[in-house]
Amino acid sequence: MKLKRTHTCGEIAVTDAGTEVVLSGWVENKRDHGGMLFVDLKDRYGITQVVFDPQRNEALYAEGKELKPESVISIRGVVQRRPEGNVNPDRKTGEIEIIAEEVEVLNRSATPPFEIVDDCGASEEVRMKYRYLDLRRDVMRENIIFRHRVYQSMRRYLSEEGFIEVETPTLIKSTPEGARDYLVPSRKFSGRFFALPQSPQIFKQLLMIAGFDRYFQIARCYRDEDIRADRQPEFTQLDIEMTFVDEDDVIAMNEGQVRFLMKDLLGIEVGTPFKRLAFDEALKKYGLDAPDIRFGMTLVDVSDVCADAGFKVFQAVVASGGIVAGINAKGASNYSRRQLDELTAYVGEYGAKGLVWFKVEEEGGTNVLKSPTAKFFDEGRQQKIIEKTKAEAGDLLLFVADGPDVARTAVGRLRVRLARQLDLIPKNTFELCWVTEFPMFEVDEESGRLAARHHPFTSPTPATVDDLEKKPLRVRARAYDLVVNGVEIAGGSIRINTPELQRRVFKALGIGEKEAGEKFGFLIEALKYGAPPHGGIAYGFDRFVAILRGIDRIRDVIAFPKTTTAQCLLSGAPSPVDEKQLEELKLKIIRERDSSER
Repeated sequence: MKLKRTHTCGEIAVTDAGTEVVLSGWVENKRDHGGMLFVDLKDRYGITQVVFDPQRNEALYAEGKELKPESVISIRGVVQRRPEGNVNPDRKTGEIEIIAEEVEVLNRSATPPFEIVDDCGASEEVRMKYRYLDLRRDVMRENIIFRHRVYQSMRRYLSEEGFIEVETPTLIKSTPEGARDYLVPSRKFSGRFFALPQSPQIFKQLLMIAGFDRYFQIARCYRDEDIRADRQPEFTQLDIEMTFVDEDDVIAMNEGQVRFLMKDLLGIEVGTPFKRLAFDEALKKYGLDAPDIRFGMTLVDVSDVCADAGFKVFQAVVASGGIVAGINAKGASNYSRRQLDELTAYVGEYGAKGLVWFKVEEEGGTNVLKSPTAKFFDEGRQQKIIEKTKAEAGDLLLFVADGPDVARTAVGRLRVRLARQLDLIPKNTFELCWVTEFPMFEVDEESGRLAARHHPFTSPTPATVDDLEKKPLRVRARAYDLVVNGVEIAGGSIRINTPELQRRVFKALGIGEKEAGEKFGFLIEALKYGAPPHGGIAYGFDRFVAILRGIDRIRDVIAFPKTTTAQCLLSGAPSPVDEKQLEELKLKIIRERDSSER
């Protein structure tokens, strides 16, 4: 490289007029206007217009005409103020241009598989295969740079609050209690495996036992699970742990951090303290444990009205311990039958067996319910439903009758869908809340066993700890989730800090002494040596960045993400390995036989 860069493509200003400069970057486009050639040269910092004037240097002009988009070049030239009327106010360098005096082509580009512009029109598969080109687009570059800013802002705040950053191991013991582990075979110890960490959970607790008091880490984590729009097999987590704290201390510290981040990154002031909702309250009002509180349309339980009504479907559900939950979609009585059928199909995705609707109309000065189902409800019960839902003429009432979990989840999801359809969600706003007092356990659908709702190191509340042995489903956890605009971005808890309580929790989960010792013996041992009260939280960093950027998919804020099938289209991972590598690890691939061989 003969020409060495003196300036970036985003820093030259009018004050540099008359200065000779060397710029290096990629050719974004070129335009030939009346014999003058204009080339836009770009790098990470911006775009600068370069002028090739045949009157000054015909050979250089000819060389400029041969430049292809995305080729890498260096330009030597003189800065000049743009002529009157040619200023581009949308660019930092829009007042100047460079009169080219020399060009060095560093690498000629082949024709890219898609145009390198924000609205490129390429499929996501093509973009991910050529991710290095996709990342040249302004919107993607800005996403990654913003991600960097979030890293630095978090580090700055936590460091000033007395936290220290400590790296924990990435080759750890497999303790599969949640999602599947990614396993790494050991060459030195045949038949044994490391696991990649699903979180630094145990190690950060050990750091608290070691007396480090305040720890954080921006950690890479791995989970071998099915991927959704907001999940990746490898992801980034902001991990935080503190000693001698209770829930209020952890929550207050994190509210301060979020307030600082919002101001530092977006210039937005958020008020504290954030709203708090107990888990049961969140489900009853919003149907979900990660509620979007930017809009109303809260759930209404009309089970008492329907218990002895003439509608047998509702009666049977209530009699069997279920509920009838619904919402009032204000002013939505104009929904067509096709639209209502679509909503019925939608709640079916969440286990609901049907959706009952009523349109509210005025008759003789009185609001009444209109639908094929309305005939089963006498005037008195109709008025009670109207009163409970605060309905008015023109409203649409929608109900699901089922078990409490299914009914609330289905209506909660329906609430969010309708809010989007009816444009009820304020734009460019952030509403934050804490959800607390989660159940400690839940029943695993596949095994029928109790499973930890968060993880088995969460401490039960003092008020419910005595129910561990006989009524474990009544036990509440000292856990808390931080929710932003209906998305959980962080979750944490106060941890167990005695071996006795940890064994009781393991026993409730069906983990015996032997199994607990094999999987978690080093933690139980550590808890015997003066483990202080401690608690913490972990942020889904990718998800948080996406929310701050107003992006639905976390893949757009990750430089090199995986697909929904956990593949890297760029590199071809996962891929086969050499037989020699397998032999060294003493592994053998057992291929599944196809149906013709069985």
